[in-house]
Amino acid sequence: MKVRLDDIDWKILRELQDDGRITNVELSRRIGISAPPCLRRVKALEDAGIINAYRALLDEKSLGYDLTAFAMVGLNSQAEADLVAFEERLRGWPIVREAWMLSGDIDFILKCVATNLRAFQTFIIEELTAAANVASVRTALTIRQTKNAPTVPIA
Repeated sequence: MKVRLDDIDWKILRELQDDGRITNVELSRRIGISAPPCLRRVKALEDAGIINAYRALLDEKSLGYDLTAFAMVGLNSQAEADLVAFEERLRGWPIVREAWMLSGDIDFILKCVATNLRAFQTFIIEELTAAANVASVRTALTIRQTKNAPTVPIA
């Protein structure tokens, strides 16, 4: 069920996406309501699951993670139990930062971040291709990122 949001809720969401560290006082000033109802609205958005986390976005290159790559995984079986088992396994791989189940020829696409090519290759050989039910793995190394918008497109 979708939650009904009014213009103020949308303004709150837009501001928090731009700056999750904004104080409630500043947020309320920017959207044009007083601080107490602003805080109640933010809490309601959190309780409804619309706001599900606050986190810092880090620059992986500055921290020594020089390689970003994608692994396209095909499984032998797409039975629900096998899909769930693979999903549980991939949650334990720190190198995998995002994972998406897909329709079509590829069952999963994994966004991987590694310190270097050797670390990525080791993961592919020793972990991913060795995992139960994995039939095929294709990889693609990134050249450069041309867009990074980890937010919802709020008009």
